[in-house]
Amino acid sequence: MRYCITLISIFFCVVADAQEIYSELRQKALETMHKAKDEDGYRLSLSFYEDAFSKFPDSIDESGLYKASVLAGELKEFDKAFQFLTKLVEIDTDINTGLPEWNSVVGKYAESEYRNLISDPRWITVKERAVFKRNLFFDKLKESANEFFNIKEKAFSFSDEKKLYEEIKSYNPYLPKQKQDYSISFPINDSTKTAFLVHLPKNYNPQKKYPLLFFLHGAVRNNDLVDFQPVGLNLGEWNRYYTKYAEQNDVILVFPKGSRQYNWMTSDDGFFMIPEMVKLIKKGINVDENKVFISGHSNGATGSFSYLMKQPTQFAGFYGFNTYPKVFTGGTFIENIKNRSFINFSTDEDYYYPPNANDDFTKLMNEINADYKEYRYNGFPHWFPQFDESEPAYKILFDDLIKRKRNPFPKEISWEFDDEKYGNIDWISDTKLDILSPKANWHKELNFKINKWLDYDKNDNLIVQEVYKNAFDFPRKSGKIKAEYNNNIFRIQTSNIQSFSINISPEMVNLKKKVKVYINGKLHFNEKVKYNREFMLQNFEYTKDREQIWINSIDISIK
Repeated sequence: MRYCITLISIFFCVVADAQEIYSELRQKALETMHKAKDEDGYRLSLSFYEDAFSKFPDSIDESGLYKASVLAGELKEFDKAFQFLTKLVEIDTDINTGLPEWNSVVGKYAESEYRNLISDPRWITVKERAVFKRNLFFDKLKESANEFFNIKEKAFSFSDEKKLYEEIKSYNPYLPKQKQDYSISFPINDSTKTAFLVHLPKNYNPQKKYPLLFFLHGAVRNNDLVDFQPVGLNLGEWNRYYTKYAEQNDVILVFPKGSRQYNWMTSDDGFFMIPEMVKLIKKGINVDENKVFISGHSNGATGSFSYLMKQPTQFAGFYGFNTYPKVFTGGTFIENIKNRSFINFSTDEDYYYPPNANDDFTKLMNEINADYKEYRYNGFPHWFPQFDESEPAYKILFDDLIKRKRNPFPKEISWEFDDEKYGNIDWISDTKLDILSPKANWHKELNFKINKWLDYDKNDNLIVQEVYKNAFDFPRKSGKIKAEYNNNIFRIQTSNIQSFSINISPEMVNLKKKVKVYINGKLHFNEKVKYNREFMLQNFEYTKDREQIWINSIDISIK
């Protein structure tokens, strides 16, 4: 028996060594291709690929065949190019492990990369096979998504409103899942869509509620929308510690894909995506609504911060690596942070946002008593998550995530906005602006100056530049509302607000007694609030939130 185990061990060691050597040769070929300045350089790169294929035929992968086929086509070695392409389109890639084999032939760059091959009759044959494999791929992807959203059909039966409330709270139609990873299609509009990846805990149990963490990628200006999200491009490399600690703590991970036009930072065209993805995900799996979080790096960290500033209701906390703490689509109303929390992991060699500005930002956070923490890592550039030394930051993040819960019914709310799309926060909703009225004297603008910024010179040396800029911009007039409740009494102050609604939960007030609402010191409402069955059902259908359930609302008009 020991002899057999030894042989098996040797076999796996040999296979592992072969794959490692193959990967080294492939990397050498790729580096040679990138450094090539003429045809001789490309030929040398192609020879390295061919050497790797010849020595390790069992290790040949899609990436190697793809690069080799492009090189051969560029060098007009057509027989070799089609030999590589034929093998490439026949590889069966698992729908979640990486870029599929057909993508090289029917993707957006195929006609430019294979321009020398298109006139060859063999190109039609290869492309037809790739189209067939693509259709098969998306059929499987659709089946996988259908399985993700498969639930037990369950209609609400109680006509009694109080029982309906309890039924919504205990709603659980969820079923076990066949897989750990799902690529889900997400429509942006009638003609545009993207995708997000859902990574479940290994032993996902539909009877248990799970924390959920979004990761927002950076470099939104240089990204394109995708039809699917492969596992291999999300769970490893820079995101390896998200994967490690999520699996240790039974946290669901979600990886959306944005683009220059549709993202979470520079354009409001795509800002709706993450809140809508939360609702969509909750249709298929059992999410703890009080433990939904957002993190990100660079532009993604700025996106996380922007959701905190503009649309935090569904979320419990926010995190960012190398954050630029500013809203780029309107005003940055920094006191909005007091409704939730933010942890920033910064570095002292970051060109994206300088350490001196982070110091001043942290000072401002302390002045307003915000739930904000910054952890500074010295000696690292903007791409901090690339380094193994970033791991302790992820431990801090997940330690916070595990302990933190959203309070769905906070006693106090302070909310400022300049776009009525973002006039909702917890139990304050449908807020409308009155920008013609003067501001209240307590409605102040918070800001600070930044006078130093880091940048790289032409020799890639980090230098300090003198600047003179505001930390935040305020392009439009804003409205602000400060609200609190206790013992069935709501006291609310407004500035530049025309109207709003107060959502009511039996967790907030005693429904047997009258509810009083004072606006700017004047009594505006003094009545009992009753359950509204239609309102409850409509609200739950929209939010899929079993924790923050509204039974009715009080509509308030200031004028």
